Amino acid sequence: MFQIQVKNVSRLCNAKPIVTVNGMFPGPSIYVREGDQVLVNVTNHAQYNMSIHWHDLKQFRNGWADGPAYITQCPIKNGHSYIYNFTVTDQRGTLWWHAHILWLRATVYGAIVIMPKEGTPFPFPQPHRETNIILGEWWNQDVETIVTQANKLGLPPQPSNAHTINGKPGPLFPRSEKHTFAMEVEFGKTYLLRIINAALNDEHFFAIAGHSMTVVEIDAVYTKPFTTKAILIVPGQTTNVLVKADQSPKRYFMAARPFMDAPITVDNKPVTAILQYEGIPNSVLPILPQLPVSNDTKFAMSYNSKLKSLNSPRFPAKVPLQIDRHLFYTIGLGINPCPTCQKGTQVVASLNNITFVMPKIGLLQAHYFDVSGVFRTDFPDKPLAPFNYTGAPLTANLGTAMGTGSVSCLSILQLNWSYKTLIFSAESHPFRLHGFNFFVVGSGIGNFDPKKDPAKFNLVDPPERNTVGVPTGGWTAIRFRADNPGVWFMHCHLELHTTWGLKMAFVVKNGKSAEESVLPPPKDLPPC
Repeated sequence: MFQIQVKNVSRLCNAKPIVTVNGMFPGPSIYVREGDQVLVNVTNHAQYNMSIHWHDLKQFRNGWADGPAYITQCPIKNGHSYIYNFTVTDQRGTLWWHAHILWLRATVYGAIVIMPKEGTPFPFPQPHRETNIILGEWWNQDVETIVTQANKLGLPPQPSNAHTINGKPGPLFPRSEKHTFAMEVEFGKTYLLRIINAALNDEHFFAIAGHSMTVVEIDAVYTKPFTTKAILIVPGQTTNVLVKADQSPKRYFMAARPFMDAPITVDNKPVTAILQYEGIPNSVLPILPQLPVSNDTKFAMSYNSKLKSLNSPRFPAKVPLQIDRHLFYTIGLGINPCPTCQKGTQVVASLNNITFVMPKIGLLQAHYFDVSGVFRTDFPDKPLAPFNYTGAPLTANLGTAMGTGSVSCLSILQLNWSYKTLIFSAESHPFRLHGFNFFVVGSGIGNFDPKKDPAKFNLVDPPERNTVGVPTGGWTAIRFRADNPGVWFMHCHLELHTTWGLKMAFVVKNGKSAEESVLPPPKDLPPC
């Protein structure tokens, strides 16, 4: 049972009302087993309309449970409820849930932990204990007020006042000693950290002073284990790491700081939590880790190159080898006229020169009931107007950002076809595809070379993800099989860019049988 409630919370010496689930910040963790059917009854008591996204449970044939507002459902109004109904299939590991409307994700989020079926062991040493580490952000003011004011000006909202670990900024921030997450460990034991980046607008490096981490899973998919001093995790992603408590018994900082290698200002002050050995008093000062510098592109590219699917007989990597259709997507930023904005213009973002128009009815509902005038189905497979796709500085990337009138523009996919998508960007963007996992078969800096680069693709054991970071001034190639009928959202997971229109949706057509078709909508589907 999820009760959406407003509660007064204090951080950084500032108290304010925030939207929570069951009065918790972060919200409650959900623990399930692979194969479980899950029903979550969400009741909204807040002044905001609300929807919850389950990021990313493979809800085959039940897109009504996905949750993004005006994509698969209209939001839940104040005083109303909606039951999300999904089955956990072929997944194990760490995912998460969050609000998927406005900027309410700033406080409405939590972990989903999928345990293997009874009697099925992990493909790595059994940890002594598990701990959820959720990276987030905190604003001293009301987030929705900040966004509304920025939109009136036609400018970006102000950045957050602090980053958080499990809702707490840590002792490096003023009067925040009591708002510090700490975990106690026993010497010689191994611990599993389930790390989630729930931050709205920042990619993060994460490290633990004095300790190495062994990466064993990303986005609820097991990986070939490798050891690293730090990880890179972008908004929307999850990473599981094993940490052995084998250092001198002391207190050690766990810390995260933003990664940004484009000329954009970010808050570099690290958020910290504490890893504390059993029996060590709190008076012992913790040691800070050596995090990569904020623009360390070399580390970011090297780290991502080490991520590989396990691809074992038990956990095969089913990479599409034959491609039915090629998609070429470019990310652009532009300036559009805005008569209602104070400056007369506003920043907009686009995919293939198209800025997404949010509908007033759920796209899945419009698709299922064949409601006309809600969306078009001619989203282009390549940009409508060429521009400097990977140009730097960002001013070289101001491609034309065209609206689509009063309707959304969607792309039609055939069920069970395989697709390859190339995504180009001048600034780092974490891109998220709902409804499917995909394989990241290649990535690079600069423009894509169609003759040389495909020969470097990893088609054997590429990482399988639901969110991928597109490098600054570069490209990423992904492959996926469209085996899930319905309407599925694709968007940048930086809330700022999503607000500016950096999003689109796919319609995956029904198959020939009822088993390959969208289910009828539930009776309690929220009205628009």
